[in-house]
Amino acid sequence: MRLGIDIGGTKIAAGLVTDRGAVLRREQAPTPARQGRHAVVDTVTRLARELGLDGVAAVGVGTAGVVDPGGRTIVGATDAIRDWAGTPLARLLEAALGVPVVVRNDVQAFLAGELAVSTWRTALGVTVGTGIGGAVAVDGVVVRGAHGAAGHLGHVPVPEAEGLRCACGGTGHVEAVAGGPAMTARLEAVSGHGAEPDDLTAPPEADSGHGAEPPATTDPLEATGGRGAGAGARVDGCAAGREPRDLRWVLDRARAGDERAREVLALGGAALGRALAGVVNVVDPEAVIIAGGVLAAGERYLAPLRSALAAGLLPALAGVPVLRARLGDDAVLVGAALDAAATPSGAGARRAGS
Repeated sequence: MRLGIDIGGTKIAAGLVTDRGAVLRREQAPTPARQGRHAVVDTVTRLARELGLDGVAAVGVGTAGVVDPGGRTIVGATDAIRDWAGTPLARLLEAALGVPVVVRNDVQAFLAGELAVSTWRTALGVTVGTGIGGAVAVDGVVVRGAHGAAGHLGHVPVPEAEGLRCACGGTGHVEAVAGGPAMTARLEAVSGHGAEPDDLTAPPEADSGHGAEPPATTDPLEATGGRGAGAGARVDGCAAGREPRDLRWVLDRARAGDERAREVLALGGAALGRALAGVVNVVDPEAVIIAGGVLAAGERYLAPLRSALAAGLLPALAGVPVLRARLGDDAVLVGAALDAAATPSGAGARRAGS
């Protein structure tokens, strides 16, 4: 038995997971993000004890931020969780629980979970919510990279985002045009109010997934990752006497026939498809697996994505499918738990004092 933990910017989920990836019991609680790292560790510890640790051989954690390749420490994160960067999460949880712990980026854990319930061995995972998170698996193994940061699909440059500020501080990244807050801000701008055209992204409330909000939650717009504040991260409209708006507003306007909203969704989907084409050409995956709040937009986002992806692919890769994720809420905690089961280094790293 393994314990899987999914730490997002708004909630923490925990589940007891079998060796075959079945979730036997679940618990969840709000993330005390503003209270900082120790409050988060205390919440995880409480959920773990409520589920029970009898028979639990290891704990796997999926969390927003960049995690070192050894699965021990959060080496980079936004302020979605206060003071999260630098947190020695595995060591703190091992001290509290007395069980080996392995920590992974949440989108990497998401992809590991999806691989566990499919026949795919080489795949790309994409989550689109507050930001755009990504992960790469080759021959059944999720790639971590030299610094633990492999898969940052949201930070691939695309021409559609030229000159636009990304939450990471750079410009021209696909997240700045295809993520939830970016599309919300763009519709505000083209509708004649809200953000100026050269500053169309929301404040960096959550890590872009590294990650994006969790895949397909019960609230479809709290998606993948850092998932943090979810695809519902808001563009502040209070100063103008309006309620804050988020991706839900964009989707509502598109459903109501607003052509500008539909164009914003199509532009975002096409930009992400263009970014994915370059990565697919490099990795040669069997499939692209997508999750997150943007799936609520349906074909208004996905059809332009597929079209731009197909236009940029090598002929030999023309048949690579874009598929919706299958595990929903459980993908991150299942993937994290199974990764912990397959990583014998947790106990060794603990003995080394890391």
